[in-house]
Amino acid sequence: MKLTCLACGQVNRVPDERLASGPKCATCGEALLPRRPVEVDSATLAKAVRNDDLPLVVDFWAPWCGPCRMMAPEFEKAAAALHTRARLVKLNTEADPQGGARHAIRSIPTMVKFAAGREVKRQSGAVGAGQIVGWAG
Repeated sequence: MKLTCLACGQVNRVPDERLASGPKCATCGEALLPRRPVEVDSATLAKAVRNDDLPLVVDFWAPWCGPCRMMAPEFEKAAAALHTRARLVKLNTEADPQGGARHAIRSIPTMVKFAAGREVKRQSGAVGAGQIVGWAG
């Protein structure tokens, strides 16, 4: 399985049977499957979408958005629950407006699920951890 390191951008190959054992990036040593959402920029997101074999769920958000702040702890709980089935990341559309524009984000929070190099579904609005897990699963 190929996984892009969300810290340095290096693509790593990880045997499926090692996913649950906490694989780390061969270049920088960061966890490839963190139990918490990781903040990414649009370049890292594009690389992960293009290369990763594990589904990627992106929360497009902004710090000034009340519903985004309400959903943040729920997204964290979902990341722990989906630990080896999907990676959850966040893209701050305030700090990286090109990332939101590239994916036609019209409202926040918006979650987008990517699999096999393409968008497979999207959901706008704040939701709870159980709904995120069900939606992403």
